[in-house]
Amino acid sequence: MKLKTALSLALKKPPRTSDEFEKLPKHVAIIMDGNGRWAKKHKLNVSRGHRQGTETLREIIRHTDDLGIGALSLYAFSTENWNRSEEEVAALMQLILDFFASEIDELDAKNVRILILGDKSRLPEKQRETLIEAENRTRKNTGLRLNIAVNYGGRAELVMAAKEIATLVRNGDIRAEEITEQTISDHLYTRGQPDVDLLIRTSGEQRLSNFLLYQNAYAEFVFPTVLWPDFTVHDYDQALDAFAHRNRRFGGRV
Repeated sequence: MKLKTALSLALKKPPRTSDEFEKLPKHVAIIMDGNGRWAKKHKLNVSRGHRQGTETLREIIRHTDDLGIGALSLYAFSTENWNRSEEEVAALMQLILDFFASEIDELDAKNVRILILGDKSRLPEKQRETLIEAENRTRKNTGLRLNIAVNYGGRAELVMAAKEIATLVRNGDIRAEEITEQTISDHLYTRGQPDVDLLIRTSGEQRLSNFLLYQNAYAEFVFPTVLWPDFTVHDYDQALDAFAHRNRRFGGRV
């Protein structure tokens, strides 16, 4: 059976024991780009673009879970996004509340574990409490790891890890020469999870934008030109199929 055929059947029966399942990524990261351009294209307010993007988000999360992929990381709000207009920032903050109000019951029932990547301290109180509650409520769940990056920056994450490790060295808990790549991984927000296998950025833009810089070291990249609100499960399956046909050498030779 071809991978794309297996994927099309995944909602009914995930290919958990098939060869196709082995070709699926264990960790997918998505930069959900194009909401603003979608709104402009349809002559709508940018907040409508973000809201429509949330509809896409629901379907992609469900499909990822149904496929049995272990981790999904979503770039929802970067540290640089505070520089956008007050109106747009307010709309994005409201979407945080709306999304969890409508989705948390289903996510919890489906055994999804939610982890927020980023500094929650700068967020408004309601949003901060909502995110903390979602993490606490799903903490013991053992299914899909849903990582949502909010007020996140990849460089800031590395600085955080460096400070934590420096504190351990200063306190004598570890010697500097004992620091390894695993040590760094253990002090990232995604500690305990596999590195990203596949990074998808919609809208045709081809850059990381400070997202999971360490975790994407050996990720395969796919850049569909479709804007995020128009990104479908079929588009997602095409990206997964492209990943399955990549020759991943991790610095070696075939």
